[in-house]
Amino acid sequence: MFTNFELDKIKSEIKKFFYLKILKRKYYRVGNCAKCGRCCKNIYVKHGKSFISDPDLFNKLKPLHPFYFDLEIIGKDEVGLLFACKNLDEAARTCKIHNKRAKICRDYPMEEILKMGGTLAEGCGYRFEPIEKFSEILDKMSR
Repeated sequence: MFTNFELDKIKSEIKKFFYLKILKRKYYRVGNCAKCGRCCKNIYVKHGKSFISDPDLFNKLKPLHPFYFDLEIIGKDEVGLLFACKNLDEAARTCKIHNKRAKICRDYPMEEILKMGGTLAEGCGYRFEPIEKFSEILDKMSR
């Protein structure tokens, strides 16, 4: 029989294996939404390998992606168009369609933010923690 401690260790190792080997992730997403609303503003939309930077292209893509109808263009910078979600209730800083929100919103934040050089908004209740500790990586390298 296993002790609770041993079972927790086994579960942890299975989760670690799943994230590292199956999902190819390097970080766990931890924390909870702080309801700041910042993730609903200044959104970049990636199509293919690049971010959408042409309003005409965005309008052509709208019928292909229902989530795009919830977005409005609010600006543009060197990366691409900047969008805001129309479903953000500014006063309450909550989603008006929370139970029906798009998958991209349900999965926020994703590790890809870090891979693209981005960061989470200041005050965001989420954070990323490495799946493998630095000491574990060093240990593997020294073998």
